[in-house]
Amino acid sequence: MIPLLWAIAGVVLVAVELVTGTFVLLMLGLAALVTAGASALGAPLGVDVAVFGLSAAALVLLARPALQRRFRTDRSGTVNAGPQALLGADAEIVDPIATGDTGTVRIGGALWTARALHEGDTLATGDPVVVVDIRGATAVVTGPGRAPDPSHPSHPPLQGES
Repeated sequence: MIPLLWAIAGVVLVAVELVTGTFVLLMLGLAALVTAGASALGAPLGVDVAVFGLSAAALVLLARPALQRRFRTDRSGTVNAGPQALLGADAEIVDPIATGDTGTVRIGGALWTARALHEGDTLATGDPVVVVDIRGATAVVTGPGRAPDPSHPSHPPLQGES
């Protein structure tokens, strides 16, 4: 029964981590899953608590900083996760984007609805593009080398613009 409780706690902590994005609950959830394994192998309750404490400390102090470095986007400490991770990604047009319409792009193997950043741009199937914004479930793309022109915005400001 005790291994099952540790496993449930581990799964719940990992699931809650998906909302927070700090990697602390992920490390605690993994420690709980390690403890569930130790408990299933017959470790008494006192040893379970020690296994949890040691594995949680090791994961938080060693694995978490490495994960944060891997997903960091800049020196401000923001974590490169979620839609923000797609900004600047290379993509390919799958369904053409005509003036004012949406099309489909492939970003890292996933298909996304997309529209052109600049009003009047037409992007054909196979054209390489760069993701400059994510608005809901729609990627805003532009051709490579074509940066947003802040003096003549064709759409509302992008993330990080005023």
